[in-house]
Amino acid sequence: MLLGLSKIIDCPGAFVPFSDSVDLSDLQYGVSYPVSEPVLAEGTVRNTAGVLVMKGQISTTIHGLCDRCASPFDREIKFPLDVVLVTEMADEENEDEGVFPLVGDSADLDEIVRTVFVLNLDSKLLCKPDCKGLCSRCGKNLNDGPCGCQKEIDPRLAALKQLLNK
Repeated sequence: MLLGLSKIIDCPGAFVPFSDSVDLSDLQYGVSYPVSEPVLAEGTVRNTAGVLVMKGQISTTIHGLCDRCASPFDREIKFPLDVVLVTEMADEENEDEGVFPLVGDSADLDEIVRTVFVLNLDSKLLCKPDCKGLCSRCGKNLNDGPCGCQKEIDPRLAALKQLLNK
């Protein structure tokens, strides 16, 4: 969706509110497609002393498989949307991920939401931040409780174990 900004480009202090849903169901992240519901984007674009600043929030529910324990999960996420809109990029090589060019007098909201979403998504999708994962020996999900495996003794320390037996 193109968000028309012609009314505020030359009017410092003016703002344009926006609210849109963006379809990111085609977004592949690793081997999964975690976004099956629309991503909601809400906020305002404000002309602050000639600089167009977009502030708001994007939110959705991600559905995935945990990268540590392989359990399916659903989690609501919210990311801040804080970008600057410019009429032309000064230096394409040193492009800042928080700066987006205008398309004529409009902002490409779909591109902005997609970029901000991907940049804020964790590199690993986890069911919860403190996921314990799977036991490397028996494969039990350690989030459900400890497994019955005994810890393997480091062979370099086997001689010290003999001291404990005496």
